[in-house]
Amino acid sequence: MGDHAYRTVAGAVRAEIVERSSRFLALVAPVGDEAEARATIDACRSRSPGATHHCWAWRLGDGPRERSSDAGEPSGTAGEPMLRVLRGAEIEQVVAVVSRWFGGVKLGRGGLARTYAAAVATALGEARVVTLQAVAEIAVAIPYETLGAVKSALGRQVGRVVQERYGDSAVAWTLRLPRADLERMTETLKALGVAPTLADRNG
Repeated sequence: MGDHAYRTVAGAVRAEIVERSSRFLALVAPVGDEAEARATIDACRSRSPGATHHCWAWRLGDGPRERSSDAGEPSGTAGEPMLRVLRGAEIEQVVAVVSRWFGGVKLGRGGLARTYAAAVATALGEARVVTLQAVAEIAVAIPYETLGAVKSALGRQVGRVVQERYGDSAVAWTLRLPRADLERMTETLKALGVAPTLADRNG
């Protein structure tokens, strides 16, 4: 994810459409990274094991990165049409999954593409779209003799401690801050002799 604010869905939404006896169940959900997107796809497969196909598309991170799968449907008839809907809605950090139950009547390539896209668009029509600030997390081990200086530096910058663990010689912090402030915070910590490690939540 870049430094910018980005648009995504506020929560998971589902919609179902039926086309010539085939049932299409769409899920559109916000996700933090590729692992969460894959877990969402796997959950759809587990929840609907009788579906003929589980096609998907996602938009994540810088660029953003985009991927899609036809999941056994003819090439270009499912994943890419779904991805175009997400792209057209200008949303990121999102995955769409459409589970299809074949109804016995072939839809043809054009019919498949239109119906998969329509299923995602119908789900998006039920979604609340929100604008979020891109954030990052950094992990840092702070020797106790440096802790006061680090706290003072943190007080002058945007960021907060979301996890804290005390060891024998240092305290381990996880800091969450706007991505736009990441470079400045990293340089501040390095100047104090502390080397942070990026643990990005936004993929």
